[in-house]
Amino acid sequence: MWWGTAIEAPDPSALARFYSELLGWPVGHEEPGTAILGAPEGPFVVFQQADDYSAPVWPPVDGSQRPMMHFDFQVGDLDSAVEDAVALGATLAEHQPQEHVRVLLDPAGHPFCLCREPEEDA
Repeated sequence: MWWGTAIEAPDPSALARFYSELLGWPVGHEEPGTAILGAPEGPFVVFQQADDYSAPVWPPVDGSQRPMMHFDFQVGDLDSAVEDAVALGATLAEHQPQEHVRVLLDPAGHPFCLCREPEEDA
């Protein structure tokens, strides 16, 4: 059974609260150096303390910390979802490779994507 994934952050509790507000998922557990966010039906996302944390660079640049993974979230209204994420502390990335996707950076610098739901055929 896949339980979840772990993500390094300089402030795990703050990053868990950011994603909790963004997604409406509860922070299920916090202790020094660790915070766990739970999706309604799993999996869990564990945010772990990284004192020597180096934010990934988007888009990737040779010799710099590369994004090792990122989240993709499907949204109904792309512009509204971007506004909401920015209001919570995200930053819109300068490089946007696709028309129906917006790349943002969370408060710790991890890239994540908001993807517009496909339009239904008429």
